[in-house]
Amino acid sequence: MQVAMDKLFGGREGLIGLAILAALIFVIMPLSFDIFRLNLVGKYLSYAFVAIGLVLCWGYGGILSLGQGIFFGLGGYCMAMFLKLEASDPESTKIQSTPGIPDFMDWNQLTALPWFWEPFHSLTFTMVAIIAVPCIFAFIISVAMFKRRVGGVYFAIITQAVALILTILIVGQQGYTGGINGMTDLRTLKGWDIRTDEAKYVLYFLNGALLIGCIMVGRLIITSKLGRLLLAMRDREDRVRFSGYDVSSFKVFVFCVGAAMAAIGGAMFTLQVGFMSPSFVGIVPSIEMVIFTAVGGRMSLIGAVYGALIVNFAKTYFSESFPELWLFLMGGLFIAVVMLFPNGLAGIYTSHIRPRLAAWKAGRSSPKPPPSAPAAEPEHDTPSRPAERPPAAAAAVPRTLAAGIQSEPSR
Repeated sequence: MQVAMDKLFGGREGLIGLAILAALIFVIMPLSFDIFRLNLVGKYLSYAFVAIGLVLCWGYGGILSLGQGIFFGLGGYCMAMFLKLEASDPESTKIQSTPGIPDFMDWNQLTALPWFWEPFHSLTFTMVAIIAVPCIFAFIISVAMFKRRVGGVYFAIITQAVALILTILIVGQQGYTGGINGMTDLRTLKGWDIRTDEAKYVLYFLNGALLIGCIMVGRLIITSKLGRLLLAMRDREDRVRFSGYDVSSFKVFVFCVGAAMAAIGGAMFTLQVGFMSPSFVGIVPSIEMVIFTAVGGRMSLIGAVYGALIVNFAKTYFSESFPELWLFLMGGLFIAVVMLFPNGLAGIYTSHIRPRLAAWKAGRSSPKPPPSAPAAEPEHDTPSRPAERPPAAAAAVPRTLAAGIQSEPSR
């Protein structure tokens, strides 16, 4: 039982942290915000999936990816394709020149549904594709890079280039992807209207439950032998390789796990927001996702969630209150956090709060000194006995008295 709790929750301290986060997501925020703001929080939490994946890749594996928006977008587009097909039934699209296909295909003069769209009529296939497509793409990228020992800054630049290429591809293939506008007007999921307030509440809680599940999966990875190997690879990759381990395979695995988590976040984003566009795939959103992790703490799964929430709350507040300055304020916030707290907000807890809590607990648990015994009152019935003196002092007293008697002059 204790072993399972340590692996899934990170011990008692991790369990308390997870319970506080769950209370914040499932109790405090739903009671504090209206449905509009709560839907915004759900959108922020969908970004937290990416941040958790980056903790595994960057914080523990030492793999800095500046292209996580690729996998976020792929997961979102897979979900959007299913929702778009459901919204494009022949009855709803009867005014088009070709009924039964998405509106942007009709605008681009396509007369039939492309072959790779056909499987997305099935929800089961879509659920599998949300995980499989980004993982396959991540596997191809990571195998091509890590097997050739490409890492560090070079890998970060390559992922950034891939994100840019995918964005250009999506925008350029407007007849198949919706172009720069993306896929909009997503209304139902198997006949269930996802635009109602009740649906938004359900999707918010589902999003929170999946996020907690991803945190536990991440905790299971970092508390296993694989987690220790990831840390060793991050610090001394050559030593791990010389010890006989296939370093590239571990990197490929953790990179694919990060891609799968980002894809789940993208799918939940599409369900809650109701559209998906290439603006969530490119370089800028990918860098913002790294900022979420840096602010929250790249070594903390729960800290990354708080980082995603705080940065997006600040982004919304600054853009509403200071529409011309919010980008500068966001940049200042990031610089301040990185300069003052290089380990993120989680580092504040580790370096300042945890030692004080430990000292406070130690003070409470240490045994108190026994109370001093009250001084014994003198017994008035019996005469007090003279205090015992050391033998030398006791022997000196008679000699002093004897000397005094002998030196007394005779009268």
